Amino acid sequence: MTGQAEGAGGREAPATIDGFRHILPITTRWMDVDVYGHVNNVVYYSYFDTVVNEHLVSAGLLDPQTSPVIGLVVETRCVYFRSLTYPAPVMAGLRVTKLGTSSVRYQIALFQGEDPSAAAQGHFVHVYVERASQRPVPIPDPVRALLLTIAV
Repeated sequence: MTGQAEGAGGREAPATIDGFRHILPITTRWMDVDVYGHVNNVVYYSYFDTVVNEHLVSAGLLDPQTSPVIGLVVETRCVYFRSLTYPAPVMAGLRVTKLGTSSVRYQIALFQGEDPSAAAQGHFVHVYVERASQRPVPIPDPVRALLLTIAV
């Protein structure tokens, strides 16, 4: 993560929940668990996608079916510190770490239980495009204003 402290051995340290301005509770599901008894790694990205899009949809700034300008994921990353489990809710923290003309970098961290440090964290980069042409466009002003409220 950009600006993320390093832990032992040069590996980045887990973020803490108090550093996030938007928190979304997510219910783990039976189907999220793999044969090893923990939430499967691909599900973490689903949680990332959920917290980002929930924030936009809840603010009335994204209609996945009709919005003329949409954000497409062009880069992702996830670092795992400990396993998430079922049944236990996950708290997904969201903040913006970089806001460009047509792109935004979200940092997301997943928390479970009483531990204030992330079980996993990573980022998504969205590039905003016109839906019809799929060509990059500036982030719409109302979306930019919302993103600034969770920027660090």
